[in-house]
Amino acid sequence: MLVACAGALVVAGSLGAPAVANPLSEALRRQAFAHAYSLDHDEAVATARRAVDADPEDPGAHRALAAIMWLNLLYQRGSITVDDYLGSMTQPNVTLKSPPPELAAAFRTHIEKALQLAERQLRLRPNDANAHYDVGAAVGRMAAWTATVEGKVFGSITTARRAVDEHERAIALDPARKDAELVLGTYRYVVASLSMIKRWAAYLIGFGGGRERAIQQLEACAAYPSDVQVEATFALFLIYNRERRYDDALRLMRPLREEFPTNRLLWLESGATALRAGRTSEALALLTTGIAMFERDHRPKSYGEGALWYYKRGAVLVAVGDWTRAHSDLRRALTLEARDWVRGRVHCELGKLADVGGNRTSAVGEYRQALTLAERDNDPLGTAEAERLMAHAYKTTAPTPYAPLSFFL
Repeated sequence: MLVACAGALVVAGSLGAPAVANPLSEALRRQAFAHAYSLDHDEAVATARRAVDADPEDPGAHRALAAIMWLNLLYQRGSITVDDYLGSMTQPNVTLKSPPPELAAAFRTHIEKALQLAERQLRLRPNDANAHYDVGAAVGRMAAWTATVEGKVFGSITTARRAVDEHERAIALDPARKDAELVLGTYRYVVASLSMIKRWAAYLIGFGGGRERAIQQLEACAAYPSDVQVEATFALFLIYNRERRYDDALRLMRPLREEFPTNRLLWLESGATALRAGRTSEALALLTTGIAMFERDHRPKSYGEGALWYYKRGAVLVAVGDWTRAHSDLRRALTLEARDWVRGRVHCELGKLADVGGNRTSAVGEYRQALTLAERDNDPLGTAEAERLMAHAYKTTAPTPYAPLSFFL
Protein backbone atom coordinates (compact mmCIF):
# COMPACT_ATOMS: atom_id res chain seq x y z
CA MET A 1 0.00 0.00 0.00
CA LEU A 2 1.75 3.03 -1.26
CA VAL A 3 0.11 5.53 1.04
CA ALA A 4 2.71 4.64 3.66
CA CYS A 5 5.51 5.59 1.36
CA ALA A 6 3.84 8.72 0.12
CA GLY A 7 3.13 9.98 3.59
CA ALA A 8 6.63 9.16 4.68
CA LEU A 9 8.10 11.31 1.93
CA VAL A 10 6.10 14.32 3.04
CA VAL A 11 6.87 13.95 6.72
CA ALA A 12 8.03 10.60 7.99
CA GLY A 13 6.65 8.61 10.86
CA SER A 14 7.23 5.00 11.85
CA LEU A 15 5.72 2.20 13.86
CA GLY A 16 8.53 1.10 16.07
CA ALA A 17 8.44 -1.11 19.15
CA PRO A 18 7.92 -0.18 22.80
CA ALA A 19 10.79 -0.35 25.26
CA VAL A 20 9.25 -3.46 26.84
CA ALA A 21 7.06 -5.13 24.25
CA ASN A 22 3.91 -6.97 25.25
CA PRO A 23 4.05 -10.06 22.99
CA LEU A 24 0.30 -10.11 22.30
CA SER A 25 0.11 -6.37 21.63
CA GLU A 26 3.17 -6.54 19.38
CA ALA A 27 1.76 -9.47 17.40
CA LEU A 28 -1.57 -7.70 16.95
CA ARG A 29 0.13 -4.50 15.79
CA ARG A 30 1.98 -6.40 13.10
CA GLN A 31 -1.20 -8.19 12.08
CA ALA A 32 -3.02 -4.85 11.88
CA PHE A 33 -0.48 -3.45 9.46
CA ALA A 34 -0.55 -6.63 7.40
CA HIS A 35 -4.31 -6.06 7.02
CA ALA A 36 -3.69 -2.42 6.08
CA TYR A 37 -1.12 -3.37 3.44
CA SER A 38 -3.65 -5.89 2.07
CA LEU A 39 -6.29 -3.10 1.82
CA ASP A 40 -8.44 -4.76 4.49
CA HIS A 41 -9.10 -1.48 6.26
CA ASP A 42 -11.85 -2.48 8.67
CA GLU A 43 -9.87 -5.49 9.84
CA ALA A 44 -6.78 -3.31 10.25
CA VAL A 45 -8.57 -0.85 12.53
CA ALA A 46 -10.27 -3.60 14.54
CA THR A 47 -7.00 -5.47 15.05
CA ALA A 48 -5.15 -2.31 16.06
CA ARG A 49 -7.87 -1.64 18.64
CA ARG A 50 -7.34 -5.15 19.99
CA ALA A 51 -3.63 -4.35 20.31
CA VAL A 52 -4.49 -1.31 22.43
CA ASP A 53 -6.83 -3.39 24.56
CA ALA A 54 -4.13 -6.02 25.02
CA ASP A 55 -1.74 -3.43 26.47
CA PRO A 56 -3.09 0.09 27.01
CA GLU A 57 0.38 1.12 28.24
CA ASP A 58 2.09 0.20 24.98
CA PRO A 59 2.88 3.41 23.04
CA GLY A 60 3.40 1.36 19.90
CA ALA A 61 -0.17 0.07 20.00
CA HIS A 62 -1.69 3.55 20.26
CA ARG A 63 0.68 4.81 17.56
CA ALA A 64 -0.25 1.93 15.24
CA LEU A 65 -3.97 2.61 15.64
CA ALA A 66 -3.45 6.31 14.92
CA ALA A 67 -1.27 5.53 11.91
CA ILE A 68 -3.84 3.15 10.41
CA MET A 69 -6.56 5.78 10.82
CA TRP A 70 -4.31 8.26 8.99
CA LEU A 71 -3.55 5.80 6.19
CA ASN A 72 -7.23 5.00 5.75
CA LEU A 73 -8.10 8.69 5.45
CA LEU A 74 -5.47 9.23 2.74
CA TYR A 75 -6.80 6.16 0.94
CA GLN A 76 -10.35 7.50 1.05
CA ARG A 77 -9.15 10.85 -0.32
CA GLY A 78 -7.35 9.22 -3.23
CA SER A 79 -3.83 10.36 -2.26
CA ILE A 80 -2.47 6.91 -2.95
CA THR A 81 -0.03 6.88 -5.84
CA VAL A 82 3.55 7.66 -6.65
CA ASP A 83 2.25 10.16 -9.23
CA ASP A 84 1.03 12.33 -6.36
CA TYR A 85 4.64 12.77 -5.21
CA LEU A 86 6.73 12.91 -8.38
CA GLY A 87 6.56 16.69 -8.64
CA SER A 88 7.80 19.09 -6.00
CA MET A 89 8.81 17.42 -2.74
CA THR A 90 7.31 20.21 -0.68
CA GLN A 91 4.47 22.61 -1.25
CA PRO A 92 3.23 25.61 0.72
CA ASN A 93 0.23 25.22 2.95
CA VAL A 94 -2.81 24.10 0.96
CA THR A 95 -6.52 24.01 1.71
CA LEU A 96 -7.81 20.49 2.20
CA LYS A 97 -11.25 19.21 3.09
CA SER A 98 -11.49 18.72 6.84
CA PRO A 99 -11.41 15.08 7.98
CA PRO A 100 -14.46 13.63 9.72
CA PRO A 101 -14.46 15.12 13.26
CA GLU A 102 -14.75 11.73 14.95
CA LEU A 103 -11.77 10.39 13.00
CA ALA A 104 -9.65 13.45 13.75
CA ALA A 105 -10.55 13.21 17.44
CA ALA A 106 -9.70 9.50 17.58
CA PHE A 107 -6.37 10.08 15.84
CA ARG A 108 -5.44 12.85 18.28
CA THR A 109 -6.49 10.77 21.28
CA HIS A 110 -4.29 7.82 20.37
CA ILE A 111 -1.25 9.67 19.04
CA GLU A 112 -1.19 11.95 22.08
CA LYS A 113 -1.49 8.90 24.34
CA ALA A 114 1.38 7.28 22.43
CA LEU A 115 3.54 10.36 22.97
CA GLN A 116 2.59 10.61 26.64
CA LEU A 117 3.57 6.98 27.28
CA ALA A 118 6.80 7.33 25.26
CA GLU A 119 7.83 10.48 27.11
CA ARG A 120 7.20 8.75 30.42
CA GLN A 121 9.52 5.94 29.32
CA LEU A 122 12.11 8.50 28.31
CA ARG A 123 12.01 10.22 31.70
CA LEU A 124 12.59 6.87 33.39
CA ARG A 125 15.30 5.74 30.94
CA PRO A 126 16.91 8.83 29.35
CA ASN A 127 19.66 6.77 27.70
CA ASP A 128 17.40 4.08 26.28
CA ALA A 129 17.37 3.90 22.47
CA ASN A 130 13.85 2.43 22.36
CA ALA A 131 12.46 5.29 24.42
CA HIS A 132 13.98 7.90 22.11
CA TYR A 133 12.72 5.94 19.12
CA ASP A 134 9.16 5.81 20.43
CA VAL A 135 9.06 9.56 21.12
CA GLY A 136 10.39 10.33 17.65
CA ALA A 137 7.93 7.94 15.99
CA ALA A 138 4.97 9.54 17.77
CA VAL A 139 5.87 13.13 16.94
CA GLY A 140 6.75 12.08 13.39
CA ARG A 141 3.26 10.70 12.93
CA MET A 142 1.83 13.95 14.31
CA ALA A 143 3.83 15.88 11.71
CA ALA A 144 2.55 13.58 8.97
CA TRP A 145 -1.05 14.28 9.93
CA THR A 146 -0.45 18.04 10.09
CA ALA A 147 1.07 18.11 6.59
CA THR A 148 -1.01 15.57 4.68
CA VAL A 149 -4.43 15.89 6.35
CA GLU A 150 -4.52 19.51 7.51
CA GLY A 151 -2.41 20.80 4.60
CA LYS A 152 -0.06 22.70 6.92
CA VAL A 153 3.29 21.62 5.49
CA PHE A 154 5.25 24.44 7.09
CA GLY A 155 3.32 24.01 10.33
CA SER A 156 4.76 20.53 10.74
CA ILE A 157 8.41 21.59 10.68
CA THR A 158 8.97 21.97 14.42
CA THR A 159 7.40 18.60 15.18
CA ALA A 160 9.33 16.99 12.34
CA ARG A 161 12.61 18.38 13.66
CA ARG A 162 11.99 16.72 17.01
CA ALA A 163 11.35 13.39 15.28
CA VAL A 164 14.74 13.66 13.58
CA ASP A 165 16.49 14.60 16.83
CA GLU A 166 15.01 11.66 18.71
CA HIS A 167 15.88 9.13 16.03
CA GLU A 168 19.41 10.47 15.68
CA ARG A 169 19.76 9.99 19.43
CA ALA A 170 18.36 6.44 19.17
CA ILE A 171 21.00 5.52 16.59
CA ALA A 172 23.75 7.18 18.61
CA LEU A 173 22.79 5.00 21.57
CA ASP A 174 22.30 1.86 19.46
CA PRO A 175 23.91 1.95 15.98
CA ALA A 176 22.18 -1.33 15.10
CA ARG A 177 18.78 0.41 15.09
CA LYS A 178 18.44 0.54 11.31
CA ASP A 179 14.69 1.05 11.70
CA ALA A 180 15.42 4.63 12.83
CA GLU A 181 16.99 5.26 9.41
CA LEU A 182 13.49 5.57 7.91
CA VAL A 183 12.84 8.97 9.43
CA LEU A 184 16.43 10.16 8.96
CA GLY A 185 16.75 8.97 5.37
CA THR A 186 13.37 10.36 4.40
CA TYR A 187 14.06 13.86 5.70
CA ARG A 188 17.57 13.84 4.29
CA TYR A 189 16.16 13.05 0.84
CA VAL A 190 13.46 15.72 1.10
CA VAL A 191 16.04 18.35 2.06
CA ALA A 192 18.36 17.30 -0.76
CA SER A 193 15.48 17.77 -3.22
CA LEU A 194 14.77 21.37 -2.20
CA SER A 195 15.89 24.47 -4.05
CA MET A 196 19.18 25.93 -2.85
CA ILE A 197 17.56 28.68 -0.77
CA LYS A 198 15.12 26.30 0.90
CA ARG A 199 17.89 23.75 1.41
CA TRP A 200 20.05 26.28 3.27
CA ALA A 201 17.03 27.27 5.36
CA ALA A 202 16.57 23.60 6.25
CA TYR A 203 20.24 23.35 7.23
CA LEU A 204 19.82 26.34 9.54
CA ILE A 205 16.83 24.67 11.21
CA GLY A 206 18.97 21.59 11.76
CA PHE A 207 18.00 19.17 8.97
CA GLY A 208 20.72 17.33 7.07
CA GLY A 209 20.81 16.68 3.33
CA GLY A 210 22.53 14.41 0.83
CA ARG A 211 20.57 12.37 -1.71
CA GLU A 212 22.94 9.39 -1.94
CA ARG A 213 23.29 9.12 1.83
CA ALA A 214 19.51 9.28 2.18
CA ILE A 215 19.02 6.42 -0.26
CA GLN A 216 21.64 4.35 1.56
CA GLN A 217 19.83 4.91 4.85
CA LEU A 218 16.50 3.83 3.40
CA GLU A 219 18.07 0.81 1.73
CA ALA A 220 19.54 -0.22 5.07
CA CYS A 221 16.15 0.16 6.74
CA ALA A 222 14.36 -1.79 3.99
CA ALA A 223 16.83 -4.66 4.42
CA TYR A 224 16.54 -4.71 8.22
CA PRO A 225 13.83 -6.94 9.78
CA SER A 226 11.58 -4.61 11.79
CA ASP A 227 8.05 -3.27 12.06
CA VAL A 228 8.90 -0.58 9.51
CA GLN A 229 10.61 -2.76 6.91
CA VAL A 230 7.62 -2.71 4.54
CA GLU A 231 7.09 1.03 5.05
CA ALA A 232 10.76 1.66 4.23
CA THR A 233 10.41 -0.47 1.10
CA PHE A 234 7.49 1.65 -0.08
CA ALA A 235 9.44 4.85 0.62
CA LEU A 236 12.40 3.48 -1.33
CA PHE A 237 10.10 2.51 -4.21
CA LEU A 238 8.92 6.11 -4.46
CA ILE A 239 12.46 7.47 -4.36
CA TYR A 240 13.66 5.02 -7.01
CA ASN A 241 10.85 6.31 -9.24
CA ARG A 242 11.87 9.91 -8.58
CA GLU A 243 15.48 9.01 -9.39
CA ARG A 244 14.38 7.14 -12.54
CA ARG A 245 15.83 3.91 -11.20
CA TYR A 246 12.87 2.02 -12.56
CA ASP A 247 14.44 -1.44 -12.63
CA ASP A 248 15.31 -1.11 -8.94
CA ALA A 249 11.75 0.04 -8.19
CA LEU A 250 10.21 -2.90 -10.04
CA ARG A 251 12.54 -5.28 -8.22
CA LEU A 252 11.08 -4.08 -4.92
CA MET A 253 7.50 -4.63 -6.06
CA ARG A 254 7.77 -8.30 -7.01
CA PRO A 255 8.09 -9.73 -3.47
CA LEU A 256 5.48 -7.28 -2.18
CA ARG A 257 2.94 -8.52 -4.73
CA GLU A 258 3.62 -12.04 -3.46
CA GLU A 259 3.35 -11.02 0.20
CA PHE A 260 0.16 -8.96 -0.26
CA PRO A 261 -1.64 -10.61 -3.19
CA THR A 262 -4.97 -8.87 -2.50
CA ASN A 263 -3.47 -5.38 -2.71
CA ARG A 264 -4.40 -4.46 -6.27
CA LEU A 265 -2.61 -1.10 -5.94
CA LEU A 266 0.72 -2.92 -6.10
CA TRP A 267 -0.18 -3.96 -9.66
CA LEU A 268 -1.19 -0.37 -10.45
CA GLU A 269 2.13 1.03 -9.24
CA SER A 270 4.13 -1.75 -10.88
CA GLY A 271 2.42 -1.11 -14.20
CA ALA A 272 2.87 2.67 -13.92
CA THR A 273 6.57 2.20 -13.17
CA ALA A 274 7.01 -0.16 -16.10
CA LEU A 275 5.41 2.48 -18.34
CA ARG A 276 7.85 5.13 -17.08
CA ALA A 277 10.66 2.69 -17.88
CA GLY A 278 9.37 2.22 -21.44
CA ARG A 279 8.59 -1.44 -20.76
CA THR A 280 5.17 -1.23 -22.37
CA SER A 281 4.47 -4.96 -22.74
CA GLU A 282 5.15 -5.52 -19.05
CA ALA A 283 3.11 -2.44 -18.13
CA LEU A 284 0.14 -3.61 -20.19
CA ALA A 285 0.19 -7.07 -18.63
CA LEU A 286 0.41 -5.71 -15.08
CA LEU A 287 -2.34 -3.14 -15.56
CA THR A 288 -4.67 -5.57 -17.31
CA THR A 289 -4.26 -8.03 -14.44
CA GLY A 290 -4.79 -5.21 -11.95
CA ILE A 291 -7.95 -3.95 -13.65
CA ALA A 292 -9.41 -7.45 -13.47
CA MET A 293 -8.61 -7.46 -9.74
CA PHE A 294 -10.17 -4.02 -9.36
CA GLU A 295 -13.39 -4.98 -11.14
CA ARG A 296 -13.99 -8.11 -9.06
CA ASP A 297 -12.90 -6.58 -5.72
CA HIS A 298 -16.02 -5.58 -3.78
CA ARG A 299 -14.16 -3.81 -0.98
CA PRO A 300 -14.35 0.01 -0.77
CA LYS A 301 -12.23 1.69 -3.42
CA SER A 302 -10.06 4.75 -3.08
CA TYR A 303 -11.51 8.00 -4.40
CA GLY A 304 -10.95 8.19 -8.15
CA GLU A 305 -9.27 4.81 -8.33
CA GLY A 306 -11.27 3.48 -11.28
CA ALA A 307 -10.39 6.48 -13.44
CA LEU A 308 -6.75 6.07 -12.48
CA TRP A 309 -6.69 2.44 -13.63
CA TYR A 310 -8.22 3.20 -17.03
CA TYR A 311 -6.08 6.30 -17.54
CA LYS A 312 -2.91 4.30 -16.89
CA ARG A 313 -3.82 1.48 -19.23
CA GLY A 314 -5.05 3.97 -21.81
CA ALA A 315 -1.66 5.71 -21.67
CA VAL A 316 0.10 2.38 -22.28
CA LEU A 317 -2.19 1.63 -25.22
CA VAL A 318 -1.40 5.05 -26.70
CA ALA A 319 2.31 4.28 -26.34
CA VAL A 320 2.01 0.93 -28.15
CA GLY A 321 -0.25 2.29 -30.90
CA ASP A 322 -3.46 0.43 -30.00
CA TRP A 323 -5.53 3.52 -30.73
CA THR A 324 -9.05 2.08 -30.53
CA ARG A 325 -8.57 0.38 -27.17
CA ALA A 326 -6.72 3.44 -25.89
CA HIS A 327 -9.63 5.69 -26.84
CA SER A 328 -12.07 3.32 -25.12
CA ASP A 329 -10.09 3.23 -21.86
CA LEU A 330 -9.51 6.98 -21.79
CA ARG A 331 -13.13 7.84 -22.49
CA ARG A 332 -14.19 5.41 -19.79
CA ALA A 333 -11.83 7.13 -17.34
CA LEU A 334 -13.62 10.43 -17.99
CA THR A 335 -16.98 8.90 -17.01
CA LEU A 336 -15.70 7.98 -13.52
CA GLU A 337 -15.06 10.16 -10.47
CA ALA A 338 -11.48 11.35 -10.50
CA ARG A 339 -8.97 13.83 -9.21
CA ASP A 340 -8.46 16.80 -11.54
CA TRP A 341 -4.86 15.86 -12.24
CA VAL A 342 -5.98 12.44 -13.49
CA ARG A 343 -8.63 13.99 -15.74
CA GLY A 344 -6.02 16.42 -17.02
CA ARG A 345 -3.67 13.62 -17.98
CA VAL A 346 -6.49 11.74 -19.67
CA HIS A 347 -7.11 14.79 -21.87
CA CYS A 348 -3.39 14.88 -22.68
CA GLU A 349 -3.56 11.30 -23.93
CA LEU A 350 -6.68 12.05 -25.94
CA GLY A 351 -4.83 15.00 -27.45
CA LYS A 352 -2.09 12.62 -28.57
CA LEU A 353 -4.68 10.46 -30.31
CA ALA A 354 -6.06 13.53 -32.07
CA ASP A 355 -2.57 14.53 -33.17
CA VAL A 356 -1.90 11.04 -34.53
CA GLY A 357 -5.25 11.20 -36.34
CA GLY A 358 -4.25 14.46 -38.00
CA ASN A 359 -6.71 16.68 -36.14
CA ARG A 360 -4.46 19.30 -34.61
CA THR A 361 -7.34 21.60 -33.66
CA SER A 362 -8.98 18.89 -31.58
CA ALA A 363 -5.60 17.98 -30.09
CA VAL A 364 -4.90 21.54 -28.93
CA GLY A 365 -8.37 21.69 -27.39
CA GLU A 366 -7.61 18.55 -25.38
CA TYR A 367 -4.25 19.95 -24.27
CA ARG A 368 -5.90 23.19 -23.14
CA GLN A 369 -8.32 21.22 -20.97
CA ALA A 370 -5.40 19.22 -19.64
CA LEU A 371 -3.51 22.40 -18.75
CA THR A 372 -6.47 23.90 -16.88
CA LEU A 373 -7.02 20.74 -14.84
CA ALA A 374 -3.33 20.25 -14.09
CA GLU A 375 -2.95 23.79 -12.81
CA ARG A 376 -6.12 23.49 -10.73
CA ASP A 377 -4.83 20.35 -9.00
CA ASN A 378 -1.21 21.49 -8.65
CA ASP A 379 0.22 18.92 -11.07
CA PRO A 380 3.52 20.39 -12.32
CA LEU A 381 4.39 17.38 -14.47
CA GLY A 382 0.97 17.42 -16.12
CA THR A 383 1.26 21.18 -16.67
CA ALA A 384 4.64 20.84 -18.34
CA GLU A 385 3.45 18.01 -20.58
CA ALA A 386 0.35 19.90 -21.70
CA GLU A 387 2.37 23.03 -22.48
CA ARG A 388 4.92 21.00 -24.44
CA LEU A 389 2.25 19.28 -26.52
CA MET A 390 0.43 22.54 -27.22
CA ALA A 391 3.67 23.88 -28.69
CA HIS A 392 4.72 20.74 -30.55
CA ALA A 393 2.35 18.10 -31.94
CA TYR A 394 2.70 14.58 -30.61
CA LYS A 395 4.57 12.25 -32.94
CA THR A 396 4.17 8.57 -32.22
CA THR A 397 7.02 6.10 -32.28
CA ALA A 398 4.58 3.18 -32.08
CA PRO A 399 4.33 0.63 -34.91
CA THR A 400 1.51 0.68 -37.45
CA PRO A 401 -1.74 1.35 -35.55
CA TYR A 402 -4.17 -1.46 -34.90
CA ALA A 403 -7.15 0.51 -36.22
CA PRO A 404 -7.79 3.85 -37.97
CA LEU A 405 -8.53 6.88 -35.81
CA SER A 406 -12.02 7.44 -37.21
CA PHE A 407 -13.21 8.98 -33.91
CA PHE A 408 -10.98 12.02 -34.54
CA LEU A 409 -11.50 12.38 -38.30
